[in-house]
Amino acid sequence: MSVRRAIAVFGVVVTLLAGCRAAENERLPQPVRPRWEMAVLPVPPGSPGRLIVRDVTACAGRWYAVGAVGAPDGGTRPAAWRSADGREWTPLLSRPSSYYGERAILYAVGCHEGRIAVIGARAGGAHGNPRVRTWRQDADGGLREVSAEFELYGGPEAVSASRIAGGAGGWLIAGARTGGAAVWRSPDASGFELVDRAAQLASEAGLTTLATDAVAVPEGWLVGGGGRPAGRADRDPFVWFSASGVTWTRLALPATGEDEIVQRLVRVGSSVYAVGVRGSGFQAWVRESTGAVPGAGTWRALGSFGATGAGAVAGVESAAGGGGAVLAMTVAADGHRLWRSDTGGSSWLPVVLPADVSAGGDTSAAATMWDGRMVVTVDDGVAAKVWFAPLGPV
Repeated sequence: MSVRRAIAVFGVVVTLLAGCRAAENERLPQPVRPRWEMAVLPVPPGSPGRLIVRDVTACAGRWYAVGAVGAPDGGTRPAAWRSADGREWTPLLSRPSSYYGERAILYAVGCHEGRIAVIGARAGGAHGNPRVRTWRQDADGGLREVSAEFELYGGPEAVSASRIAGGAGGWLIAGARTGGAAVWRSPDASGFELVDRAAQLASEAGLTTLATDAVAVPEGWLVGGGGRPAGRADRDPFVWFSASGVTWTRLALPATGEDEIVQRLVRVGSSVYAVGVRGSGFQAWVRESTGAVPGAGTWRALGSFGATGAGAVAGVESAAGGGGAVLAMTVAADGHRLWRSDTGGSSWLPVVLPADVSAGGDTSAAATMWDGRMVVTVDDGVAAKVWFAPLGPV
């Protein structure tokens, strides 16, 4: 082959490779880059320490963040903040009433009609199990611990009290006992009643169930989670519907045979989205408006996104929706990541966070949105920070 011919062939190959790379780049989702601004999160009055933030929500024109203040000696005390704009935050007065309440880390917050209710816990006792407590908001905005018997959330049958939601029917906590998926209900968050071993909600012969999140709908309540059929290592995704919080109907979501579980629910207008893990990535489902089960509707699978990776416990930490968008904060082997869908959950774009945080240890992240703005909290195990940004177009 002549030198001229070799150069020509080489040029064609380079052009083809460049074209392939350009096509690949065009197919890669371009990340969303919000204009993040750091918010001011003051240390609540009391002993000094590092800020810990575990959850954030928006409700009735205000933002709320919950967590704790961590002392240098490892001690903690509950903490919560409120903001009218996402920029300036004010600590809420905390009124614990028990030994573990004084030391709790607040980790889940729900809101309804401008009032919040919160779950917190601190490990303790002979076995070091979480000692779960709940808080309700007083008229002055402060949080008051709700007194409860130890075995309401703890005891030998305790597993988890995961998330709390408020709605027209009161308040609901989703979690699990040794008997499977369980809920706690209350008309006003001043005291909760355990609904345990309920038919179709709890475990049964051949199926072990777990509830992870709850959301209020006009017809009552939806609870998300999953179940592990006997003889299988993988889980199937489920939602449960109840008009009262007492009797439940289980509905299986479209599954593939991979390990799948619903971890967060979010209501956006008349739609309800479920987000969780499917195999080696994350998955979204949506409730259609009609179905054979009143209130539960029928569900279909939407888009998958992200990768769980290896060597870390992966999951969806938070989900929020509004303004035509849905947000999901995930944690996986590559750390905490934020995702956004403007297509009703069918496709997702990565959102660049204001700080990179690896998975594991004492790290966490959460996101919420309201009125065209979003707020994220990121805790790298050393310090927690809050940022806000316009939702903006993708």
